Order: sequence, then C-alpha cells, then structure tokens
Amino acid sequence: MPGTVLLLAASPVGKGCLVDAASVLPVLAAVAPSVLSGTDTANVVELADPLEPQAVLTRLRAAATAPGPLTMFVTGQLQLDRRQRLPHLALARTTPSTVRYTAFPWHWVTEELRLRPPGSTTVFIDLHADADTWTFLAGRPLTVGPATALYGRVAPPPPRRTVAQPAYMRAVATLLRSGHRPPLLQLHQQALTRTSGEETARPGAADLVFAPGQSWAGQPWPPAPGFTTVTSPPRTPPSPPAVPPAPPVAIPGQAVQQVSPPPSDPHGEITAAVRDGRHDEALALAGRREREALRAYGLGSEQVLHWMEVRADLAMFAGDPERSCRGWLALAGTRLDAGQAPDAPEVESAVDRAHHQWGRIDDPARARELGAELARLRLRVPGRREGALDHVRQQLRQLQTQP
Repeated sequence: MPGTVLLLAASPVGKGCLVDAASVLPVLAAVAPSVLSGTDTANVVELADPLEPQAVLTRLRAAATAPGPLTMFVTGQLQLDRRQRLPHLALARTTPSTVRYTAFPWHWVTEELRLRPPGSTTVFIDLHADADTWTFLAGRPLTVGPATALYGRVAPPPPRRTVAQPAYMRAVATLLRSGHRPPLLQLHQQALTRTSGEETARPGAADLVFAPGQSWAGQPWPPAPGFTTVTSPPRTPPSPPAVPPAPPVAIPGQAVQQVSPPPSDPHGEITAAVRDGRHDEALALAGRREREALRAYGLGSEQVLHWMEVRADLAMFAGDPERSCRGWLALAGTRLDAGQAPDAPEVESAVDRAHHQWGRIDDPARARELGAELARLRLRVPGRREGALDHVRQQLRQLQTQP
C-alpha cells in the first residue's frame, strides 16, 4: 500500500520571522518518496509558506484520511494566541497580534490524526518558539496524540535580528538522501548529533527534544526540585480509551506515570471496521458507546461529547456529509448548552467541521435545512475565518433558486 508524505514549512514574512523554514524543502524534496515514507511508493504533498490556516487544514485532513502510512515533516515557528494561550504554527501572514486568525492551531494536528490506525503515523518536527511560547512550553511539551510517533525538537528564539536555520530537519533530510532509512529513533538520534555539531551553543537555552520512549530533555531551566518529567512511549496498540485517562500525577522523586487504559478497545474495533469498509457497523458501535456514556455520565459530559465527535467523523469517512454535518452541529450545540464559550477551540472546531461538511451536501432541500441551522450557529460562533457567516448566507441565497 502506498504511503503519504506531507512536507510543511511555514514562517511569517518580515521581521517576525524566526527561522528560514522553507529553505529545508529542496533538501527534503530531493529524497526519494519511498525513503521519506518507508514504503515502496508514496504520494508527496508539499506546503511551502502557506497563507491560510484552512488551506493547511484541508491538506492535513486529506493526508490523514489517506490509506497507508503517513509521515509528516513540519518546520517552522510556534507562537501563542493572546486570548487562549494555545500554541499555533505561524504562517506567512502571522503577526503577534493576529495569531488567532492567521496561524494554524497546533491542536488541530492532534484532532486530525486521532482516528488514524495505531502505529501508522510519524511526525518529525523542527520548530522554533518565540520567547513567550518558549516559556509556555517549558512545562507543557507538544503532543500529537497517543497513537502517533513524534520525533524532533523545539528550539528557543534565536538572537535578535537573526533568522535561525532548520538544522535538525536539514540533518534528517541529509541522512535520508543517502537512500537508506534507518530505524526512526536511530535517525532522530543521528540528526541530533549532527545538529549539535553544526549549531553554535546558545547559553542557558537547550532545545526541547521529542522521541517516543525517551525523556523530554533540554529544559532551559529545571522543573520543580524533586520532580522528574518524562513522556510515555506509544502503547501497542496505542488507541485512546473510551473515557479519557486521568492526567499524569507527579510524585516527588519519581517519574510521571500514565494511567493505563481499560482493557476494552472500542476505538480499535471501530478503526478496523472503517478500514474494512464496514461503515454502518462502525457507526453502530460508536452509537452504542454514546448511549452507554449518556446513561452513565449524562448529557454534556466529556464522555458523551467524545462519542458524538467520533460519530460525526465516522459519517464523514462513510461519505455521508449530511449525517456528518448534523453530528457536528449537534456537538457544537451541546457544548454551548453545557456552558462552553463560543470561542473555545472545541466549539469552533465543531462548527468549522459542520460548515465544511455542509458544503458537500448535494441535495438542495437538505442543504437549505442545515444551512439555516448553520447560519444561526455562526451568529454565536463566527470562528477564526473571516466571512464565514457571509459565506453561509450567500450559499443559502443560491440554494433558494434550486428545486
């Protein structure tokens, strides 16, 4: 089965640029697709300095839903939005004051990859952070979900009036250009060795290093005395449990331990059903889990919201945009009724996904019905993309002329 490779390099234009992200793309593009992906053949998608978050989301979603292994190489810089303090990948038009609207939210990566089969996804990152984001990440390392292997580093901001080079990603690409793809942990370690030899040391600011099964290393200052922080390796199979596990508990003098998932693996069953084309069965399994969660925890609980989200995604995989749109609209409404803010990332994401699926509905009558509901919801949740409500209204006007 062919693999998919997504090459994404992004950084702002002008004085806000911390790293020359796109400079690594020619080196990566010179690597044979089969070596990049570790498969006999592969489709390679390249995004160089994209302008719009939605364009990145569209490409990422297409890559995430493609069959076969997925390998992502992401180079760029991280910034926090000022309102919610969430990390974003800065794009070409991003400035410190427009992060929320012009950058790509990092948690969207996790959302798009979460339903992929365990062990089928690898992400390499070489990211630089501005000073504010660097401080934020000192205690909150990036994640891409439990079923995805993450390798790479996040580097601190370079000296003023200096644009850094993506040395780690360049080292990865150079190693792969030999035509040999070593085990990924070995590749990661070799790239780090080359990077440490090529870069000038920055006093008091080591990189944050990510690799499955290894310690999260390189904090610019140590965590609280007596505490050790580690990242847990992916489980086999590393499918998320039906009820999200409790957060890690730090114990003085001991490593952070993750709570083990329950023995049942409904997500594994659902993933297998989708992979085999048994979409009705997958939807039925998710629906049963949602009803069980509703009886146990009540409407508006995170358990119920989780399964509503899964069902909406499964409808999309089944090629049923109407059902998927209805699911995302219901999820957004439930979150709002539960007291979540209209600009909460989960609410905005649900409305954006409903909007996306609505645009794929062929039946004019169904599209008019759901479009009216989407327009009412857009009044409360305008989202990050300017003009979303106007787009719905314009499309509704056109639908009025269709039988």
